[in-house]
Amino acid sequence: MKKTFAAFVAAATIAGSLAAAPAPANAQRGVAAGVVGGLIGGAIIGGAIASSRPAYGGRVYVEDAPPACRLVRERFWDGYGWAYRRVEVCH
Repeated sequence: MKKTFAAFVAAATIAGSLAAAPAPANAQRGVAAGVVGGLIGGAIIGGAIASSRPAYGGRVYVEDAPPACRLVRERFWDGYGWAYRRVEVCH
């Protein structure tokens, strides 16, 4: 929701700065005014969004559970000698 709102406000700010500026005799002066207006509007709206409260309703508690399975190195007799293999152990 915040991303959609921010995109809408950014588009409206740019459109407003382009539409509100009268056709100046010097084109560079109009571009600079549009850029400055967009930066100021973006800073004001961005600051308002950043200082707003979070969207969640309350505290969330999550239990840290240990991993269910893990690999263990196991020594076994293969008929000729001792060898090692990895075995998955689940609790």
